[in-house]
Amino acid sequence: MEPPLKHVAIIMDGNRRWAKAQGLDPVKGHEQAAKKAIEPLIEKCVELGIPYVTFWAFSTENWKRDEVELKGLFEVFRFALGSLALRFIQRGARLRILGDISRFPKDIAQKSLEMITKSSKNHKITVTFALNYGGRDEILRAVKKIVANNTPVEKIDESLFSSYLDTAGIPDPDLIIRTGGEKRLSGYLPWQSVYSELLFTPTLFPDFTPDQLILAIDDFLKRDRRFGGDSPKKVK
Repeated sequence: MEPPLKHVAIIMDGNRRWAKAQGLDPVKGHEQAAKKAIEPLIEKCVELGIPYVTFWAFSTENWKRDEVELKGLFEVFRFALGSLALRFIQRGARLRILGDISRFPKDIAQKSLEMITKSSKNHKITVTFALNYGGRDEILRAVKKIVANNTPVEKIDESLFSSYLDTAGIPDPDLIIRTGGEKRLSGYLPWQSVYSELLFTPTLFPDFTPDQLILAIDDFLKRDRRFGGDSPKKVK
């Protein structure tokens, strides 16, 4: 049986606002997201047979945050790339990373590569974290690699360009969910999202549950995806 969709991508927005509402420091919102929210969503995707799920955890713009929050975030990443990643890898998940992780502390970059290698033969689900990711940055890095390879202009097409992106080998997202109430993509997967269905929810990410994921998927399944052509639901 075909899964309802192949790839769900989530913008995890609202962690800091969740913490503020609880009277907590911003980092506690990120901790809640990593320790309580992410794993149940991965498990629900496995249950539904969805083979790819991507979480945007840190953007290229997030370096503007204060040093205390950044240090706290790095500790959250150490947990996510350690204990959390190990748990879902042991259950058959494959780990991928989008973005330029070279700017992070060396141990985080090293742990990312270690977990990617450790899970490379797994196939139950591909769990991707976007870390130091920005859509324009991804496109610029792809262009630079194409130029560095002296690729003839006539050989550059959509397929080749896609192969230079961080998402090479991953299908474009069918559904992009942004939690937290904002109604924009903010540079999330600009090349890959051209035919993605978008869903914006006011729910802050730490409160976004598997049941709400199911509601989002139910909404997705009611939509008419034409991809520039006639509706596949059109009655002949």
